[in-house]
Amino acid sequence: MNRSHCTALLAAGILAAALGACSVHAAGATAELKGQRFDVEVVSDDATRERGLMFRDSMPADHGMLFVFDAMQPRVFWMKNTRIPLDILYFDNNYKLVSVQQRVPPCRSDPCAQYPSSGPAQYVLELNAGVADKLGVKPGDPLSVTR
Repeated sequence: MNRSHCTALLAAGILAAALGACSVHAAGATAELKGQRFDVEVVSDDATRERGLMFRDSMPADHGMLFVFDAMQPRVFWMKNTRIPLDILYFDNNYKLVSVQQRVPPCRSDPCAQYPSSGPAQYVLELNAGVADKLGVKPGDPLSVTR
């Protein structure tokens, strides 16, 4: 075997290992709803909650963002500077679904529309638009979160 052949085999092996690692779910927080698992970014301070999914052009199908608040109260979300349509799911302090705002479009002008929960919520899960409908979620459905 010549040197360039060995180099090519080594590069192919490294690429195969890297691709294999990419197929594994990222270590971190996950949320499970109706048997579907999502890798989630957890945001729990004012600055990251305010920024949310702003300025992103896409989100993988099996990902979401989980907003964590200190207390239960009615929540209102908006889509300012958010470029992707979302489902916004509101959960109480026991991770039970309170309400859903489905297929919320990006905000293209000011003022942006507001999307309230139908009752007090402590956790909010944003997923790609259409996921809530696909899963058939309904109030009372439990969310399981692993951090």
